[in-house]
Amino acid sequence: MTDVAPGRRRFGFLRSPPVLLLAVLLVGILIGRSSIRPSGPSEPGHDHTAEAEEAATTWTCSMHPQIKLPESGQCPICFMDLIPVEMGTADDTDAPRLEMSEAARALAEIETTPVVRDRPFVEIRLVGKVDYDETRIGAITAWVPGRLDRLYVDYTGITVRKGDHLAEIYSPDLLSAEEELVQALRAVTNGAGTSLFREASEATVQAARDKLRLLGVTASQIEEIESGRKPSDHLTLYAQSGGVVIEKNAVEGDYVQTGTPIYRIADLSRLWVLLDAYEADLAWLRYGQEVEFTTEALPGEQVAGKISFISPTLDPTSRTVKVRVNVENPRGLLKPEMFVRARVLAETDAAGSVIAEDLAGKWICPMHPEVVKGQAADCDVCGMDLVRAEELGYVAAAAEGAGPLLVPRSAVLFTGKRAIVYVQVPDTDRPTYEGREIVLGPRAGEVYVVKSGLAEGERVVVNGNFKIDSALQIQAKPSMMSARDGGGAPAPVGKAAGLASPAFAAALAPVYEKYFELSAALSGDDLDATRESFSALHPLVHSIGEEGLSARGRQEWRRLSKELMTALQSPGKDAAMDALRASFADVSAAVIELEKAFGHASEGSFYLTYCPMAFEFQGAHWMQDHDRIDNPYFGAKMLRCGEVQEEFAAAEGGR
Repeated sequence: MTDVAPGRRRFGFLRSPPVLLLAVLLVGILIGRSSIRPSGPSEPGHDHTAEAEEAATTWTCSMHPQIKLPESGQCPICFMDLIPVEMGTADDTDAPRLEMSEAARALAEIETTPVVRDRPFVEIRLVGKVDYDETRIGAITAWVPGRLDRLYVDYTGITVRKGDHLAEIYSPDLLSAEEELVQALRAVTNGAGTSLFREASEATVQAARDKLRLLGVTASQIEEIESGRKPSDHLTLYAQSGGVVIEKNAVEGDYVQTGTPIYRIADLSRLWVLLDAYEADLAWLRYGQEVEFTTEALPGEQVAGKISFISPTLDPTSRTVKVRVNVENPRGLLKPEMFVRARVLAETDAAGSVIAEDLAGKWICPMHPEVVKGQAADCDVCGMDLVRAEELGYVAAAAEGAGPLLVPRSAVLFTGKRAIVYVQVPDTDRPTYEGREIVLGPRAGEVYVVKSGLAEGERVVVNGNFKIDSALQIQAKPSMMSARDGGGAPAPVGKAAGLASPAFAAALAPVYEKYFELSAALSGDDLDATRESFSALHPLVHSIGEEGLSARGRQEWRRLSKELMTALQSPGKDAAMDALRASFADVSAAVIELEKAFGHASEGSFYLTYCPMAFEFQGAHWMQDHDRIDNPYFGAKMLRCGEVQEEFAAAEGGR
């Protein structure tokens, strides 16, 4: 599925001033001219530009290099004047390499920086809210059936201590059990009968005591009954733990049954903070990690806690993962439902493990992160075996220079699923730059971790890299942004035989039809129709069964249908057009894979189409049922921007 970089500003190019377009054009022309060296001294009054135009066989657009025309004129997409592709500027090789003069380099403002090996240090910002600690919530229930004649705690929010009286209950069952104890005590006191009878009477007394204890009568209450030899018709309920009454479920006079909840009490001396972490943040978060946060109620005061739980599932609506932090609250200043702003400071080594020098060689409880010991032992809270910090994703300080390779964020260009950089070629007479595809790790602030594709010490372009790529396209040379090696398109699943029967391909027809309606609504800038098509596609996908699929076909369909339904749900029913276009890119990636895996049974061909300018030149694909470009990412602004990359014929006899 086509990746969308977190936090990017969509369609920022459309807000760029015209002077930027002119600058790119001038740089491309100057670079193109600098790559042609004259064979001899120039003659006075000789017009080299006219000579280049006479030698040109192809005219192109500086903003849409896919346009190639045999004559001069205007671009059919943006109506800019076409420029000549000069003969001899194309290299004999496919390497995306550009050589330029020093003057061209200065005009393009190209800057480079070396690739370094260092420990990335990142500050993760999170938001969330305070909540009750579920392990410190208790219920006060009726242990016997009866009538509530008195509620001492008659509203929620009251703070109670352990042992405080809460309510009085009248219970015939309790009165009967107390009478049994009194009668048993009288039998023992009378002392009549044999020793065997006295032993039986004492056993009856003990049984009566145990029965009362199981009915919730305290030891002091039992002693009071025994000393007065008189049963009580009411039982007082006491708080078994201290805290704040957060629920009151009965009123005076209510009849309750055994187990009926009367109060819920929460101990607020320790709370949970539930934070929302995006997928990109998870690479830096670990169990037991310290988190600092602030609230509006405590301005200027930092509160700290430790991560006690990271949810194993992702919320499909917010696309976030819940991270739970245990926080001590001895003064009671934190209240449940308060909003918080949190931050986590993290540092990782080359393998992606979080560095925590204070946890080197330590043992941590997998359930209570506050329990840390210097050797193997049991948890003081729950008794579980402690585990090594290394098993939870931590390492001690890495060796000097052993960090991962890092490049500045501005050095990386994205196109579809690919990340590319331009590297300065060393030991050349003139400035020369070469494009290279790299594999990125997580982003750490203003730098990216590089997993492969670069070496320490190489210099990458951090300013002017897009100008280099544009110059290559203007000169009809291979460029990284317009590469057609499949890197920019979703990876095909393959038209493997035996995935599905012709009937399944036919069942997909309504999905394709509604998808094309969605694409038409976007290209026509029709917001209401776009929202309607998004809503209609989801039940269509959900309604398709697995009849006619092989075992491998079922597995592939389950994966693709899940991706498709997730993408359809992500924008929300009231989303704006920009958000809908962003989600359409993900929908399209799944539909393209669907076509490549199962094909289509409807008449006519489908066309894989690509716009290199979508999402600030990151590029995006989509499918059409016709070969004329109708761009859903720009609509009327640039309706014909794009090109057909592949044609899919209708399936014959299934796949």
